[in-house]
Amino acid sequence: MIHAAYLMVLLPLAGFAVLVVLGRRLGDPWAGWLATLAVAGSFVATCVTYAGLLSRPSGASREVTQNFFTWISAGPLHVHAGILVDPLSMTMALFVSGVSTLIHLYSIGYMKRDRDFPKFFLYLNLFVASMMLLVLGSSLLVTFVGWEGVGLCSYFLIAYWFERPSAASAGKKAFIYNRIGDAGFLLAMFLLFEKTGTLSYRGIFAHASDLSTGVATAACLLLFLAAAGKSAQIPLFPWLPDAMEGPTPVSALIHAATMVTAGVYLLCRMSPVLATAHDAQLVIASVGAATAFVGATIACAQDDIKKVVAFSTVSQLGYMFLAVGTGAYEAAIFLMVAHAFYKGLLFLGSGSVIHGLHDEQDLKRMGGLARYLPLTAVTFASGWFALAGVPPLSGFWAKGDVLDNAFARYPTLWVIGIITAALTAYYSSRLFILAFTGEARWRHSEATGGPAPASTSPAAAAQAAQAASVAAHLGPHEEPHEAPVTMAVPLVVLAVAAFAAGMLSLPWHTGITRPLAWLDPVFGSSLYAAHQSTATKWVLGVVDSLVAFGGIGAAWLLWRRTWRRPALEPDFLRRVWYVNELYDLLIGRPGARLASFASGVIDRRAIDGVVEGVGTATRGAGSALRRLQTGFLRQYALGIVLGIVLLLAFMLTRVWP
Repeated sequence: MIHAAYLMVLLPLAGFAVLVVLGRRLGDPWAGWLATLAVAGSFVATCVTYAGLLSRPSGASREVTQNFFTWISAGPLHVHAGILVDPLSMTMALFVSGVSTLIHLYSIGYMKRDRDFPKFFLYLNLFVASMMLLVLGSSLLVTFVGWEGVGLCSYFLIAYWFERPSAASAGKKAFIYNRIGDAGFLLAMFLLFEKTGTLSYRGIFAHASDLSTGVATAACLLLFLAAAGKSAQIPLFPWLPDAMEGPTPVSALIHAATMVTAGVYLLCRMSPVLATAHDAQLVIASVGAATAFVGATIACAQDDIKKVVAFSTVSQLGYMFLAVGTGAYEAAIFLMVAHAFYKGLLFLGSGSVIHGLHDEQDLKRMGGLARYLPLTAVTFASGWFALAGVPPLSGFWAKGDVLDNAFARYPTLWVIGIITAALTAYYSSRLFILAFTGEARWRHSEATGGPAPASTSPAAAAQAAQAASVAAHLGPHEEPHEAPVTMAVPLVVLAVAAFAAGMLSLPWHTGITRPLAWLDPVFGSSLYAAHQSTATKWVLGVVDSLVAFGGIGAAWLLWRRTWRRPALEPDFLRRVWYVNELYDLLIGRPGARLASFASGVIDRRAIDGVVEGVGTATRGAGSALRRLQTGFLRQYALGIVLGIVLLLAFMLTRVWP
């Protein structure tokens, strides 16, 4: 069964190839169903491979490398096109292919009647094939091919509605930020190949103990730079919120469940090297904690429903890097899997709201939707409680596992993490309250342009004026409508998964180990073991619960009766800590001035001047030589005679004694 593992990559790639040729003929919805079946086939192949791997005895026998052909053979560099099937890659492949199948199914309904319907699914299939190659690659170079593939597809999908300037700009922004991170990936590969002579994971891990601390630290920090670009960590996180310009299924697939977790996966895969670089671990944990906090604060002040969830993704990824820096790799993977369920659910639920309100995304123009979208509201609540960390949902166990390990190793970072947990419960509750409870502001006169009180601030008045457009979206008698079946089924499945995924890290009963314990052989001695008493774990669990309920309670008290609290939404947070303005000041404007100088001085005066100068000199020399060509034969004869005389005189001086 394991020998058919290549189908995990081949099936979505085949779906892509068929859609390239026949996509336009298939059209809507058959192109979507074909793409969905291709990814579903990949999920089935993954389950079969997983069963085959699970049937083997625990340990080295659960690590199988399949090499298909020699890709590169140049001097000491030998790279095979191959895949690595082990517990880590299979855990990733299972949730990537499973969640991707649900998102493909959801997209059939969400993208209905889109002008480029087949092209959208063509990109999705190529993305899934690239992501599966990324997690299954047997070497850094094969992983890098998948890494670049998902980066390219994310550009295509974020800028899918490229006729919108904001979408085109967001696609370019994501592409550039990820290329910065990719430079770190390449440099890390060069360094590791120089020191180990190989790029295969097995070869690198065999030499991990021989690497000096400096080399291991440098390699890990370079890989972290790559991960920071792909997984939106400080300072490379601004691209992810802007990526919400793409269709909502793209946000769920790329920016919640799959691509943005690639950086966490890469560092977990390289855990034998990372375990020897303690300084790099501290840097990764610190940046992760800071990113989690910053992302959560920004999410507290956003009005766009998708951007709240996007900044939440930045924050949750920070938690994963906190776990990686702590050495708690299993906790990072646990949170990654749980996050794929509840964050994918929140994105798809947001898409259902946007679909029901005819493309409206502003939370301040929503309200009271639970009555009109009951299924969406119930499933969304499952994602809300999981994200907030309410027991016994998956987020409580997954986030608690990260915080427990942080408490044992870096208590200061645990404090940051617990404050972030409170903020997470607050902003997720604010999101649900503004969207699903209270009055229907998409109908109410206060939200549809009614006269504002004289004391209303200009900002609030502007919000009220903008809110008037939603009535035009819905019409005088139209109401928000629930999603079709193809969109509803993924919501229900993900809601159940978000509720129950906590079982992945818990023993089902005495004598049975937790399912994620099968990752232990992958990480081995590099896995950090937090030795805590039962009492300490109970206290930490109670603290996590109180923080979650406290954040929910604060949001309920503050937002259940109003949708206007400017004091809680300062411009500092609404404008992302002014990070984009800072980058524009330090990089954008100096870069524009440098480009202007290069264009006006270096290019036009220096480079063009040299080229034009050569032409001018050649033309002048030709004009001068042209004067010698008079056309009179007697002058030419005289020249010949003078030449002969000079030649004879020269010869005589050479032979005369």
